[in-house]
Amino acid sequence: MIGYVTLGTNDLKRAAAFYDALLGEIGAKRMMESADFVAWSVKPDLPGLGVTKPFDKKAATVGNGVMVALVVDSEAKVNALHRKALQLGGKDEGAPGKRSENFYAGYFRDLDGNKLNVFVGG
Repeated sequence: MIGYVTLGTNDLKRAAAFYDALLGEIGAKRMMESADFVAWSVKPDLPGLGVTKPFDKKAATVGNGVMVALVVDSEAKVNALHRKALQLGGKDEGAPGKRSENFYAGYFRDLDGNKLNVFVGG
């Protein structure tokens, strides 16, 4: 049902470099790009993640309670992506681990403070 998710940024170049490196770990590549927007996906027919400067020209801010969840196919990939996010300057919001019997996840914030998680199971 989700086509794509867009996160606001105040520094598109910095955000794009963060997500190039982070999402490259799971095979995602840039699928769309303009002067104020960049989006990635692992395949054109699957949901994507984008970053953009706000259309209204005001500062991008973090939505309280908003989170983007990235699904992968192994606990090892959860660990690797969480570790990569922190290496790139992201902030830990919950180390990788089991949250329930069939749900393994790690949580982090990107360079603009947007909250994401990477998970397997469900």
